[in-house]
Amino acid sequence: MEREYSIGLKVTFLIHAIMMAGFALIYLIIPVLWGDLTGCLSNLVPQVFRLFGTAILGFAIGSFLAYSANNWESVRITAQLNCLISILFSVVIILGIAFWSLPTIAWLYLVVMFGFALAFNYFYFKT
Repeated sequence: MEREYSIGLKVTFLIHAIMMAGFALIYLIIPVLWGDLTGCLSNLVPQVFRLFGTAILGFAIGSFLAYSANNWESVRITAQLNCLISILFSVVIILGIAFWSLPTIAWLYLVVMFGFALAFNYFYFKT
């Protein structure tokens, strides 16, 4: 019998997929407008934002595929990746806020990614 995974992790995958797809679309479709609104585009060209958006979209698709799966073995690697990436992303944002003068929007990114780090790691180790 195949081992199922927790509903908490399933919901986390779904929320992650939706939020990351939203951010990805912003970076892919309106990078200049978003950069102007957030103060992030000063040294970057829109193509850098689009590359970042493409990577985020890949994570969103991975989370959606994991959400669609029903057994633990099908989602284990995606869960591990999301645990690790969300922690690393949070650390880099903290460093950016502390040392690299990231704009205020970085706090929103930190809250979102730290929240995902907590959720993914909690449900991964609980499963």
